[in-house]
Amino acid sequence: MRASDADRDEVADRLREALAEGRITAEEHAERIDAVYQAKTYADLEPVLSNLPSEQAPRSRVDLRKEPALAPPPAQSPNIVAIFAGAQRKGRWLAEPTTNVACVFGGVELDYRQAVLSRGEVTVNVTCIFGGVDITVPPGVRVTGSPTAIFGGSDLPEDDGVDADAPVIRLTGMVLFGGVSVKRRAVGEKGDRRDRHREAHELHRRHHEELRELHREHRDARRERLRELREERHRDR
Repeated sequence: MRASDADRDEVADRLREALAEGRITAEEHAERIDAVYQAKTYADLEPVLSNLPSEQAPRSRVDLRKEPALAPPPAQSPNIVAIFAGAQRKGRWLAEPTTNVACVFGGVELDYRQAVLSRGEVTVNVTCIFGGVDITVPPGVRVTGSPTAIFGGSDLPEDDGVDADAPVIRLTGMVLFGGVSVKRRAVGEKGDRRDRHREAHELHRRHHEELRELHREHRDARRERLRELREERHRDR
């Protein structure tokens, strides 16, 4: 497991306490501090405190004890289809390298907060026609790419990850009179139902306006063509 800046700072604090108590020399302290701020994982931090008394062990945020690994979740179909209906994946599920989402007059919800990614970068390929896809990702996961939108759109959160090795969810595909919305929330955090209703209402309003505009363009084109035909008949006379 990768160590955070807070983990490294806490180990450094414990080393300063050990130096003040005379448990390590100034030279040892300098060497170990260098090792702390070069450490990337808990395994790199463990040797720094290995020969200190147990009270010098990292506290709650830096727990070097290895928890038993959970068995991988069972594989599911990489294809999710919702036609005049809804579908969802949430909880602990296995995200395949590519998940294909197809929704027609329907909605699909993908919650990646407890999902197990089959590799560091996975792809969500969306085909959405008169529907919507809602995706929830945890903090620290990067979301890149965007489906091609025709009379639709996608809403992606700002990238909050600074780790080059952070997991990546890449979006591809096509959206026609629909939308893809990605929200970033921690496990257990719930969105505001009123916000979701407001977003859905706004999406429907935009779709309605786009349809009205398309109808006006077709009507104006027909009128223009009729006017040209009348002028041609008038000239023929």
